[in-house]
This record gives sequence, C-alpha cells and structure tokens, in this order.
Amino acid sequence: MDQVMTKKPHEMLAATLSQELDAVNVLIRKRMASEHAPRIPEVTAHLVEAGGKRLRPMLTLAAAKMCGYQGDHHLKLAATVEFIHTATLLHDDVVDESAQRRGRPTANLLWDNKSSVLVGDYLFARSFQLMVETGSLRVLDILANASATIAEGEVLQMTAASNLKTGEDIYLQVVRGKTAALFSAATEVGGVIAGASEAQVKALFDYGDALGIAFQIADDLLDYQGDSKATGKNVGDDFRERKLTLPVIKAVAQATEEERAFWTRTIEKGRQQDGDLEQALALMAKYGTLEATREDACRWAAKAKAALEALPDHEIRSMLSDLADYVVSRLS
Repeated sequence: MDQVMTKKPHEMLAATLSQELDAVNVLIRKRMASEHAPRIPEVTAHLVEAGGKRLRPMLTLAAAKMCGYQGDHHLKLAATVEFIHTATLLHDDVVDESAQRRGRPTANLLWDNKSSVLVGDYLFARSFQLMVETGSLRVLDILANASATIAEGEVLQMTAASNLKTGEDIYLQVVRGKTAALFSAATEVGGVIAGASEAQVKALFDYGDALGIAFQIADDLLDYQGDSKATGKNVGDDFRERKLTLPVIKAVAQATEEERAFWTRTIEKGRQQDGDLEQALALMAKYGTLEATREDACRWAAKAKAALEALPDHEIRSMLSDLADYVVSRLS
C-alpha cells in the first residue's frame, strides 16, 4: 500500500489507542489459554489472529478515553467485547456452513463443528469472567443483554432469511441483533466504566446502535455491488445463500405477480439457475433498491454522527465521526 495514502478512520483510531490495544491483545492471549484443552487456544488463535480490525474493542477503548477514564477496567471490557464477537463468529460459521472467513478457511472446516461450537461457548464463559472482574453490575447487565440479543437476532434471521413476508421492520430487528447490539454495548460500557453522565452514556449507545446498523446495511449492499477483492466475498453470495437483505426486501415489496414468482422460486424455494443473479440485479435496478438501500445506510451514519454532539469535545470524537462517514463511503 502507498505509504503516503491518508490513513482510514479506524487506522487513525488504532494508532491513537495503540498502547491500550496492545494491552488488550496481551489480555486476550492470556485469557484464551487453557491448561487442559490445547485445542481451545488453537481454534481461538486461528480467528483472533486473522487480522480483523478489532473495531468493537476499539469502540470501548475510544468511548472510555473520550470520557476521561483513568483506570484499566476498559481493557477487560474491550477484551470481553472481542471474545463475544469471536464466539458469535465461530457459531455463525457452523450455522452457515461457511468455508471461508477473512480470506482463510473457517475453524469448523479446519477442525470440526463440535470444536467450533464448544470453543465459542468457552469464549462466552471467559467474557463473563472478565465482565465480573470490573465489579460493575451495570456493565454486566449491558453485556449480558447484548449477548442474549445477538443470539435472538441470529435465530430470527434463520427463520426470516428466506421468507418473502420478511419486511424492513424484521430486517432492522435482525440487524440490531446480529450487528448493532454489540456495537452499542461496546460504546455504552466504555461510558459507564468512565462514570460519564446519563446523557453521555445514552449518546454513546445511540452512536453505536446507528453505526452498527449503517455498517450492516452497507455490508449487505456491497454483496450486490462491491469489489470482491476488497470485500472478500463474491458478488451475489447473499442471493445464492437465499438471504433476504434490504435491497431484495425493497424489490419484493414492489414486485409484480410475475416478479414475485421469481423471488419465490429463487429465495424461498432455492431453485436457482444460470442467469438468476443477473435477473435479480435487473429487478433491483428497475425499482432503484440499491440506491434506496445506500440512502438508508447514509441516514443511519448521519444519526451516528448526530449522537456524538452530546459527547466531550475530543480528538477521538472527530475520529468516531469520520468512522461513520467511512462506513458508508465504501458505497460511493
């Protein structure tokens, strides 16, 4: 990569929080160890060391630092957030029968489904140990609720993903569960541990919630119009996997009887054939649903930025604002 290229917002945030992130990484490696089951650190390391952006733990560190926190409990909370995220990825790859994540073979492919599920369970248990060590019942409540919401969102997605009756309200509920719940919990606990005011804690929650929704809508849109080299996914993977995401939901809502029959065959019944992806893209173009989805993502990014106005004037606040812009800049 060109060294003179301007750093992306998450890279600038990582640079600003480098000392804290290093400490979190040390903590993660220490807590994912197991004296009696060596497979646990093997499986965990495969995913944790895969080069993810550590965006969610960074949000916790950023929120705490922006609100003037001086202790070290935010490190434990950042590690907690990463463990919850990693556990859900391990479970998701089993449920989705995925073979690749972040350009590498998934843990369930390299080991087996049982190992992935059980190691995910171990990480959830570790995350609760870390939460308790902060001594904050409120933090425990926030992250426990987020964990339950994530699981609920995944189950809802499983039942709604190929059902043409799924509307935008259910889609938003799924997105809040599978993605935004951990974003909002990550930012909220950072403010709580720092002793921020109720208004600031609410603003941090609102920022994380809106950022997570914008992030997931953008991700779903990129499945249909992204660069596969940049996204790590093939264009149309969600269509081939019969996932009803926002661009398709919007197209189904406006479909003629003949078009609805097409969506029923390809999404509900899964009887896909050559040329179906092209036809799906043509129908989305006909009703402008890709552009409408992009506008939705931008609206949520704007909500995230607006929430920041209630927070302290700090260099990190500017980076978080830029991060909201960056999440949707990928769509231009």
